[in-house]
Amino acid sequence: MQKALVVDGVDVYIEGEGAETIVMIHGWPDTYRVWDAQVAELKQRYRCVRFTLPGFDIAKQRRSYSLDAMLRVLLHIVNSVSQKQKVILMLHDWGCVFGYEFYMRNKGLVSCIVGVDIGDAQSKATVRSRSIGQKLMVSGYQGTLALAWAIGGPVGNVMTRTMAKVLGAPSPQQFISSAMNFPYYILGAGAAGSYSSLVPFVPKVPMLYIYGIRKPFMFHSPQWTENLAGKEGCKVVAMETDHWPMLRQPERFNQIILGWLEKPADNDEAAEENAAA
Repeated sequence: MQKALVVDGVDVYIEGEGAETIVMIHGWPDTYRVWDAQVAELKQRYRCVRFTLPGFDIAKQRRSYSLDAMLRVLLHIVNSVSQKQKVILMLHDWGCVFGYEFYMRNKGLVSCIVGVDIGDAQSKATVRSRSIGQKLMVSGYQGTLALAWAIGGPVGNVMTRTMAKVLGAPSPQQFISSAMNFPYYILGAGAAGSYSSLVPFVPKVPMLYIYGIRKPFMFHSPQWTENLAGKEGCKVVAMETDHWPMLRQPERFNQIILGWLEKPADNDEAAEENAAA
């Protein structure tokens, strides 16, 4: 794979010659490599665009990105690769947070959305759905990562890699550093560029939401998935995986995506799968 272009200092990779473009945005503590299995399958029919999020690349200078700064980079990337057509967004973890906000600010640039394991994560409904123990787990890992960002250097890296291991993150350790933690620092400390201005995500385009059920807490509320599954053209699928279904069961994950992209979503089936979770 060769680098296709550089946009605002971000290395962007493009594979495939399809008529439609899928822009893939990863989360913590991953890089563009998290989508390897998806690109291998989808590039036969789509142009697959991926990159390591600004600030997440261990090989580049450490810096944080405010929400507006992140969205500017994403807009420049999409405009550079879209061929003046709407793109499909495929998002995971923090990629969902940034990708959903990108859609809300640039609805005319997006044809449909594939969201992975992050729904209305910051909503009051999601917070209410968690037990006290689950709330403590969330605040614990997020607080640790925010602190690791503030400390930085070798100590911050050790803290980050240890937490990644505790959480079962599959990303290779050599690509993980405290530099990836700036979203948690901004979120927790209310630092410059705070994400408090995020717009509530309300998709008006078809959306496929895939999430894993083998984890200690969810990043969505039951109401959110129920409402989404009931919308025309949308589908919700629960998989027997953890937070990384695209890595744990790549073949099934890819089949679900291809089936949904190639034909209208079967909402009855989606509701059944969601209820089974």
